[in-house]
Amino acid sequence: MQLLQDSLIVETRGRGTYDITGPIERFIAGAGVETGLCHVFIHHTSASLMLCENADPDVRRDLETFMARLVPDGDPDFVHRDEGPDDMPAHVRTVLTQTGLSIPVVRGRSGLGTWQGVYVWEHRTASHRRHITLTLQGR
Repeated sequence: MQLLQDSLIVETRGRGTYDITGPIERFIAGAGVETGLCHVFIHHTSASLMLCENADPDVRRDLETFMARLVPDGDPDFVHRDEGPDDMPAHVRTVLTQTGLSIPVVRGRSGLGTWQGVYVWEHRTASHRRHITLTLQGR
């Protein structure tokens, strides 16, 4: 059994989705693991990970529209506003989504489906540097 770990830095330009499928697939392919599991974890409370359709960007745009309606910036019910009107909404968005996900490794490659991609979903309106840990175990 092998256990490998690496990290990614994603520079965001504000709210939106950022494709990290390529770096994850390269990490898996270069590891020499035939069968296993790759765990992806983002170290933040105002950004999350998303496994989503990768063919039509309208899907991610529609998800953002839905989330903006569900958790609007500047909601007067929120008390926590230390970093601006998008601060608490970003935390809520992260809690509603996910900070970790697992990808199967099949025959030395990621087991993502044909139309699946992995994205960082930035919930803040300003640019941020996001840290991600990749942990691969298998044989």
